[in-house]
Amino acid sequence: MFTIENYNDVSTPKKALFNWSSGKDSALALYKIVQNPDFEIECLVTSVNQEFQRVSMHGVRVDLLQAQAKSIGLPLKILQIPEMPTMEVYENVMTEALNELKDEGITHSVFGDIFLEDLRKYREDQLAKIGFQGVFPLWKIPTNQLIQEFITLGFKTIIVCVNERYLDKSFVGRIIDQNFINDLPDNVDVCGENGEFHTFTFDGPIFSEPIDFEVGEIVYRKYEKPKEQDSSNKSCDTDTNDAFDFGFWYCDLI
Repeated sequence: MFTIENYNDVSTPKKALFNWSSGKDSALALYKIVQNPDFEIECLVTSVNQEFQRVSMHGVRVDLLQAQAKSIGLPLKILQIPEMPTMEVYENVMTEALNELKDEGITHSVFGDIFLEDLRKYREDQLAKIGFQGVFPLWKIPTNQLIQEFITLGFKTIIVCVNERYLDKSFVGRIIDQNFINDLPDNVDVCGENGEFHTFTFDGPIFSEPIDFEVGEIVYRKYEKPKEQDSSNKSCDTDTNDAFDFGFWYCDLI
């Protein structure tokens, strides 16, 4: 029973933003963090390709991103990012956005990262510069366990981008289910944590209603390596020096 004696034991939730990619890891991480009484999610934050108005790396249209936010019931803050930004440009956009949110009392930034140590360190170092702390609800949970939990909870997600270094065209446009998992090559992480594929999540316990969409055309795209080597955008693969030697299959959702 709650009494005046234990009032001081009840801590005020920390205000946090959620870095929303539109995909499955974001969906599962959000599901977990909203159940944590230590945090209160104030908004979703998503970076969007300024030229094409699609979610960076995923290629998902902004109207579907907005439909997700509406169904989730959280405000959405869109960050407009040039198609091939340098690290300096990317970091400037993020810093400006976070400083604005900091003025609103937000102190924490939540991510769906699972096991990429260098990426986590980069995020934490950048956040520390402006007085934020990172939160990682999925950190170090085995990806085989995560994907089974994702499916069991009733989430539904479609593959919208695959890196041809790991997967061929036949995988893009597929729904993640047990058959999809069984068909993955041995060198591909089941959550695509190494940049093998990206997804769009359209149903599950965080949504008030499913996201309505149709599957459009499948297109191939190969990115040219930027003249400046410190680019932050390596499309589906952010971790390797030869990322620009490979192309990407995208499934357009309408």
